[in-house]
Amino acid sequence: MPSKRSVVFANNQFLGLLNVFSGSGLSNLSIVMLGVGPYITGSIIMQLLTMMSPKLKALYHEEGEAGRKKFTQYSRLLTVPLAMLQGYGLLVLLSRQGVLASMTPFDMFTNILIVTAGSVFLMWIGELISEFGVGNGVSLIIFGGIVASIPTASSQILAAYDPSQIPLYLMFLAASVVIVTGVIVMTEAERPVPITYAKRVRGGKMYGGVSTYLPLRVNQAGVIPIIFALSILLFPQLIAGFLTGLNNATAQAIGEFLQVNFTGGWIYSFFYFVLVFLFTYFYTAVTFDPEAIATNLQKSGAFIPGVRPGSATAEHIAKILTRTTFAGALFLSAVAVLPLGMQAITGNQALAIGGTALLIVVSVVLDLIKKLDAQLSMREY
Repeated sequence: MPSKRSVVFANNQFLGLLNVFSGSGLSNLSIVMLGVGPYITGSIIMQLLTMMSPKLKALYHEEGEAGRKKFTQYSRLLTVPLAMLQGYGLLVLLSRQGVLASMTPFDMFTNILIVTAGSVFLMWIGELISEFGVGNGVSLIIFGGIVASIPTASSQILAAYDPSQIPLYLMFLAASVVIVTGVIVMTEAERPVPITYAKRVRGGKMYGGVSTYLPLRVNQAGVIPIIFALSILLFPQLIAGFLTGLNNATAQAIGEFLQVNFTGGWIYSFFYFVLVFLFTYFYTAVTFDPEAIATNLQKSGAFIPGVRPGSATAEHIAKILTRTTFAGALFLSAVAVLPLGMQAITGNQALAIGGTALLIVVSVVLDLIKKLDAQLSMREY
């Protein structure tokens, strides 16, 4: 019989997402139960603040490597209060769900310090891996937690093995191959924008005249829109929990309606799809600045053939980016709701592939392969 803890994590998608970013530490209630989630949240907040603060925007985009190091330091400092707030919220939530026993104020304070220290420790380990290892350390920690859960999921499928469902298993394997291939193709897809460098004469020698291209990724936003969408969809679940606890028939009816329609089903899937689509455009607009790209091209003596430098170049890049982001937004939205669709078709939660975990695994593996190829090439030369 499943434990109270496993039931809570299986029925709450938000806790499931946090469990992914904690490397399964949250479901095990370990001292690193927060994982690298606070650090990721701090990085996202700092990137969003660049829209409101010209100083931060200049620090991140114009001051080079020194500016980015200072920007990263601010993200680290922001991680500590975020970890304490998130730790308090999760401990209270798990206590109310019956997963943890009730705690005294001193016990709560001690546990908050412990889980905050665990999160900072993982952040430090991740940065050490990035500095001395291969690939992004934070991504590799999340990747390790996702891959570590595969044997458990496989054992659950084997335990529920039914010979009459062999066609369903074969269809699942075929669909998995197609889905993973599609995710790889869309993750690596780029829209090349041709660029030509103007010819310049210096000291009797001619420089420039070289043609290259500016790669615009189809999926500029990564998995961030899915995280934003799940965070927004958490609020109806919280409101439903509050209303169902009131002694009012109307409030309880509204709470039950929200609980039924915003924890699964077609209404939840529709809002999930739309929110991921909209947040993909939003986050791409935050992180990618066509005017800055156009200014840098103009300063370096580069131009897009047939397009005037300056504002016309920025408009041209923004127009191309809008089109490519449309394809990327559709792709992310489809991958986000894919586990819900497969679960509805197969009737088995274990036979559901897609979502944030799949995007993270594919992105980390592709990045790791590129870094290993680069290291091997350097050793050859």
